[in-house]
Amino acid sequence: MYILLCDEKTFYVGLTSNIENRLKSHIAGYNIGTKKFSHIQLVYSENYPNRVSAEQRETQLKKWTRAKKKALIEGNIELLKQLSKS
Repeated sequence: MYILLCDEKTFYVGLTSNIENRLKSHIAGYNIGTKKFSHIQLVYSENYPNRVSAEQRETQLKKWTRAKKKALIEGNIELLKQLSKS
């Protein structure tokens, strides 16, 4: 599971078994969800023992606000907890 920052403003959450190849694919414009962006940067990733667990986490993060994703990326657990309560 990974998070990209696209054009310094948009977070894209995705899933892959090969992060290096997937990032190259995004940068080359082969992914419909990111092809409109000119600058794509990997900002966060998590590893899971199986695809089902990774898919569950991906689904969870896709529902999160931008603020929650940013807190996770920055490792700001206290802010993440506060945002989760509201």
